[in-house]
Amino acid sequence: MNKSLLRVALLSALALVAVGCQKAPESATTPAAQSAAATSPDGALMASIAALKAGDFDSLMKNSLPPAEFAKIKADWNKDQDPITDEERQKFADTIGKLTAPDAEQKIFAEIEPQLTAFDAQYQQQIPMYVAMGSGWLQGMVQQNKDMSEESKQQALAAINALGAWVTKTRFTDPAKVKQVIAIVVKAARDLNLKSLDEARALSYEQGMQKGKAAFAAFKDALNVYGFSFDQTLDSIKPEVVSNDGKTAKIKMSYTLLGTPLTGEADMVNVDGRWYGKDTIEKIKEKAAAQAGGEGAAPAVAPAAEAPATPETQG
Repeated sequence: MNKSLLRVALLSALALVAVGCQKAPESATTPAAQSAAATSPDGALMASIAALKAGDFDSLMKNSLPPAEFAKIKADWNKDQDPITDEERQKFADTIGKLTAPDAEQKIFAEIEPQLTAFDAQYQQQIPMYVAMGSGWLQGMVQQNKDMSEESKQQALAAINALGAWVTKTRFTDPAKVKQVIAIVVKAARDLNLKSLDEARALSYEQGMQKGKAAFAAFKDALNVYGFSFDQTLDSIKPEVVSNDGKTAKIKMSYTLLGTPLTGEADMVNVDGRWYGKDTIEKIKEKAAAQAGGEGAAPAVAPAAEAPATPETQG
């Protein structure tokens, strides 16, 4: 499996939908709805947000990659994997064994409870200082980013501040909440039903997507325990097509993150009549050029020369 391209596609898709479109109806995850939605830039984002909310990573991948690249991802799913070491096998077995034991919830909490108490005594009052330091570091990275517009930088800084405020006011070591999170993780481990690392590595593409859906649901449930609703953030997103010439499009989005109103932008490109994230398509082209040695390599995909007229282009 080409893990690099898969990561780029997934991350690009998540970045787009995380700041990218209004709530879509659940029916947008059906093949017919996906095909129709992908013919407009905001429609493509709407289909992706519905897939993300549902934990439907298969549909998210279909929306994010041109058909040929998506087919290659599936065909190469179990290829080019690093050999598993005995140490990795044992570590996986120990972890799964602990999480799936009949009394896992009680044992795990009993094991970490002293650490929670020690953390509260030594570090809880210093959390605001650590958050300020971390936020300052992230803000510095944003300010130094030469590829971001000034408006994008301001929105990124606002998002960092919103997350920092949430971390500062949230007591992650609260025993009752920790017990809830442990219960969520334990249930997820049991539902995944993976007995060994070899079994996990041997999952088919379809099986991997299903396991990913279960893990993602547990992740969202754990965030909810601490007052961070991932779905609520997605539901708040509203799109505005700023420009669309039929080949490229820019979408401006407004959304609410932890009570803070924010905006962001997504760049889309039209490939053979369907819309995809610009970053994903550029990475596919770079990969194709690198594989061909950079000499006379034809791009794997290219924006359609003459894309069908859209309401935006007609207006």
